[in-house]
Amino acid sequence: MTGRRPGDTLSRPTPSLRFLPPLPGIVSGPARLPHAMKAIASTTHGGPDVLRELDFPTPEAGPGEVRIRVHAAAVNPTDALLRAGAYAARTTDAPPPYVPGMDAAGVIDQLGPGADGRLSVGQRVVALVVPTGPRGAYAEQIVVPAESVVPAPAGTDHAEASTLLMNAATARLALDTLALPKGATVAVTGAAGAVGGYAVELAKADGLTVVADAAPHDRDLVRGFGADHVVDRGADVAARVRELAPDGVPGLVDGSDQREEAVPAVADGGALVALRGWQGPAGRGVTVTPVFVASVRGDTALLDTLRLQAEEGVLSLRVAKVLPASDAAEAHRLLEAGGLRGRLVLDFS
Repeated sequence: MTGRRPGDTLSRPTPSLRFLPPLPGIVSGPARLPHAMKAIASTTHGGPDVLRELDFPTPEAGPGEVRIRVHAAAVNPTDALLRAGAYAARTTDAPPPYVPGMDAAGVIDQLGPGADGRLSVGQRVVALVVPTGPRGAYAEQIVVPAESVVPAPAGTDHAEASTLLMNAATARLALDTLALPKGATVAVTGAAGAVGGYAVELAKADGLTVVADAAPHDRDLVRGFGADHVVDRGADVAARVRELAPDGVPGLVDGSDQREEAVPAVADGGALVALRGWQGPAGRGVTVTPVFVASVRGDTALLDTLRLQAEEGVLSLRVAKVLPASDAAEAHRLLEAGGLRGRLVLDFS
């Protein structure tokens, strides 16, 4: 099982290396630290060009932790927000340099004392990473809690595997927050995107009826995820949902961050899950709940279930393009330009 769908592209670049001017305390260039590993980091917040290739001391796994030799790290919108400083207020205790990245795939090369006995050195794995200062996924080696690590889905390569956990866990958390009964109807905005696509697939696996939005050129893609009804995306998406469900839907996953525009699609007393921290108000008794994927980083059972669903083909792993890690700034520019279907991936092999 490759996880790719017709129309998805998978580019395999020739790895390249770019040396940059050194920064105080961090080595960058031919004179590497004796025990150093490469990471993509920034010393300040800003646009894509603040991302630089730097050398860091090789991390060591502590109690309950594992070290992973990263081969691929997915590029997510959250990474761009972190780079730009959107989360600066939450990370005041983490001084620069900052290493972004929440999705990593690679091979375990060190187990810390008391690490989970289900994991072993040499095992191919994926990890849900919560970046704090230098502890992000854009690095040759990362140290993470063992509870945030599960085997890579069988039959996938590193690039494909790296696109799974963050987005699928966000979709799973959103649906669990709505807690709709089997047979109920859920609406999903941004259904062609990574979180939205997973939300459609997981909702169908849960036995829900799905109303999803899509641009004309994405309709077949979203139908392929299993959406029962596809409406045009845009500012009037709520009106189009109401054409199918005149009383509104009991739950909505707002994958496109439309906030107030999406609320009218929800029935009185229903619920909307927001992915970017919005909390309403919504009126009419509609509950707005923001969800944050970091809250399930230690839920190994949830993460492993997602791994199994990827193996079974319930979840589609979509890679838009693979770039050398040294081209992280370009990856962020492509991400912010929009229009991607699938995830960009940085190659650390």
